[in-house]
Amino acid sequence: MTSVEVPYSIAAALPSLSVMDITNDVSREVAAAEVASGIAYLHTASELSLVRVQERETGFFEDLESLLERVVPATLRSRERLLAFLLGPRCEQIPFTDGELLLGQWQRILLFSLDAQHRPDWSLTLLG
Repeated sequence: MTSVEVPYSIAAALPSLSVMDITNDVSREVAAAEVASGIAYLHTASELSLVRVQERETGFFEDLESLLERVVPATLRSRERLLAFLLGPRCEQIPFTDGELLLGQWQRILLFSLDAQHRPDWSLTLLG
């Protein structure tokens, strides 16, 4: 199987949600690590961001934006904090073996930002 590296990029930019694909960055960090196998723990620095493993598909992001607008209307005060609470923890755990992430064929590591200021701040801890 040949692997293709998708460039570091914005996966979606919607009114209340921006999504950045950080899969390549995480993969490089895991490949360069001294730990060959274990679990990669990803965590965001901002309380208004979160990391998820998900397929990078435009329709999904649009549907998520629509769902979030129905659940927490844009007119509510502190909307971003409510969304962060509803979407759960800011972290994700991904197993890796022989320096390679164990993701599904179409899965990507996505950094979701719930406010207007997208912060590409995340940290990686490898346990192996």
